[in-house]
Amino acid sequence: MPQPNVDEWRGEVRQWLATTLEPRRATETTGHTAADLAVFHNLPDEEERRLLDRCRAYQRARHDAGYQALTLPRENGGQGRTAAHAAVFAEEEAAFDVPPSTELISVTVRLVAMSVSLFGTPEQRETFARAFLRTDLLACQLFSEPGAGSDLAALRTRARPDGEEWVIDGQKVWTSGAQFAEYGLLLARTDPDVVKQAGITAFLVPMASPGVEIRPIRQMSGGASFNEVFLSGVRVPDGLRIGLPGQGWEVANATLAFERTASGSGNRRKGGTFDDVLALACSLHRTGDPLVRQRLADLYVRSALRAATVDRVARASAAGGRPGPEASLTKLMASDLLTRTGQVAAELMGARIAADTGEPGTFAWTEHLLGAPGYRLAGGTDQIQRNLIGERVLKLPGEPRVDRVPFSRLSGN
Repeated sequence: MPQPNVDEWRGEVRQWLATTLEPRRATETTGHTAADLAVFHNLPDEEERRLLDRCRAYQRARHDAGYQALTLPRENGGQGRTAAHAAVFAEEEAAFDVPPSTELISVTVRLVAMSVSLFGTPEQRETFARAFLRTDLLACQLFSEPGAGSDLAALRTRARPDGEEWVIDGQKVWTSGAQFAEYGLLLARTDPDVVKQAGITAFLVPMASPGVEIRPIRQMSGGASFNEVFLSGVRVPDGLRIGLPGQGWEVANATLAFERTASGSGNRRKGGTFDDVLALACSLHRTGDPLVRQRLADLYVRSALRAATVDRVARASAAGGRPGPEASLTKLMASDLLTRTGQVAAELMGARIAADTGEPGTFAWTEHLLGAPGYRLAGGTDQIQRNLIGERVLKLPGEPRVDRVPFSRLSGN
């Protein structure tokens, strides 16, 4: 099917956005609330549900108009457009007041939907991929475990076959939005007698299944968007297995690559930005200080470099179908920029950031400062990203490995 001319298509996109959304209006950045500057949401359940409803309404409209999963091949449920078309849509969308997204929306649309589209059976793609892309169903990610840390392949959640079902026992942690999700994309060990990466299988687990228990984790910022998930004798039909038995590590790598691309992208606001810091410096009359100007210039340069890298990696990923290890670059740059943004804001305010004095846009920065360190862990730690960049992008020698033995022979297993 021939691709539409990019310039003509841009006009179509702009017209659709204009009939769907309001134009983005300039806002007074020094008046931000804590929610505006938060890296992770800190909302009561009812408010979170209202935000999810707004996000889902836009995602459904975008899907139905043919603008969802733009670069995913048509045979996998996408639109089959080029990277240039995706870039044009992002540029045009930035001029409109898009509902603020959430971690759960991003996980559903940009991670789980894509993984099901790539690895699912035709029946699974028909039943779930479209529903996830349209957010008719929401899905969380059940990967991380308390005992595995950054070494995801060392996971201990087990799934054993029982007739036409699998019985799952284990524990997951740091699961964003689990309390609102209908399904979870779960990794479990199905064969302990092979090397740890080879014995993992992926499943879609209905979160309302008997034996699934969700416990919120209260963060130091006060929010509870993350959860622990306990699975005790949870029965999942084989029809919800994603990929072949033992293919879970391949599914995980593809999903995590999408996650790093999503985490590093500039499409969704996460915490404060350079513009917010600049407005803060102006409101505090600090822009005449040469040291402040130097810090602001450094922050601006890093912000511009990240944006350019996001664009380059997104184009390369879209052209190739799946994000490569280069996505680790954008994730690493995003977490570094968030941390530096909070540090500069704190330096500008001094003690103002530690107490609510009533001044607009000051104490609200505590939400950013408390949330930014968590972003160095979410989507893969900074250390893991550096390993990936070193080994898979720069082709440096890999770290010595002593775990190339069956998982059951490793200590503690």
